[in-house]
Amino acid sequence: MNNSLITKEAFDFLEELAQNNNKEWFSEHKSTFKKHEADVKSFYKRLQELLDTHDEIEKMKMFRIYRDVRFSKDKTPYKTHFAGSFSRLGARLRGGYYLHIKPGGSFVATGFWAPNKEDLFRIRKELEMDATDFRKVINGKNFKSVWGELQGEGVKTAPKGFDKEHPDIDLIKKKQFIFVRNFSDAEVLSQNFINEVNESFKAIRPYFDLMSDILTTNLNGESLLD
Repeated sequence: MNNSLITKEAFDFLEELAQNNNKEWFSEHKSTFKKHEADVKSFYKRLQELLDTHDEIEKMKMFRIYRDVRFSKDKTPYKTHFAGSFSRLGARLRGGYYLHIKPGGSFVATGFWAPNKEDLFRIRKELEMDATDFRKVINGKNFKSVWGELQGEGVKTAPKGFDKEHPDIDLIKKKQFIFVRNFSDAEVLSQNFINEVNESFKAIRPYFDLMSDILTTNLNGESLLD
C-alpha cells in the first residue's frame, strides 16, 4: 500500500464489520483485518513524519479495535473505525492531535479534551483575567476557515468561584477546549487527504502556542517550568 493513502478496501472492511460485529465473523476475517490495520498504521506513521516537519511529536498511538464492554450497554465487541492520536513532546508543548477513520464519520480533532483539575482552573483564571488573546486566536479568519467554532462540554452555570455575569463566562464555563473538522468519505479516500490533515493540524498551532504559554506560566507570566 502507498502509505499516504486510506484505501477503499479498508473502508469496505469496516462497513462489513459494522454489519457482522461478532467474534465468529471477526475470527474468520482476522487476517484481512490485520492487513488493513497494518496499512492504516503506515498511514499514521507517515502523518507523524509530516507533523514532525512543523511540530515535535513524542509518540503516535493507534487504538485497539477491541471495545471495552464491561460498563457499556452496547455489547458489540469491536469498534467500527480506526483511530490514533499524536502526543506533543515535553511539558512545554501542550495539546494533541487525533484522527478518526470511519465510513460516513471520519474527522480530525485537536485541543484539550480532558484537562486535569489544575490545568482547567489555570485556563479559566486566564480567561477571567483577559480573554482577548484567546478570542483573537479562535476567531482568526484563516483559523476559523479550517476549524470552525470552539467545541466541548461545559458546566451549566458559573464554576465555583467565578462570576456568572462575567463577560467571558461562555468560555469560562467550558470543561473541554477542542476543535473538530469532519471529512467526507470521498475526501478521506482522495490522494490529498494526508496533506489536508497535516495542513489542518498545522493551522491549529496559534491556538496550541497560546495554550502552552498559559499552561506553563502563572498569572503573572512567570514560567512554571524552571
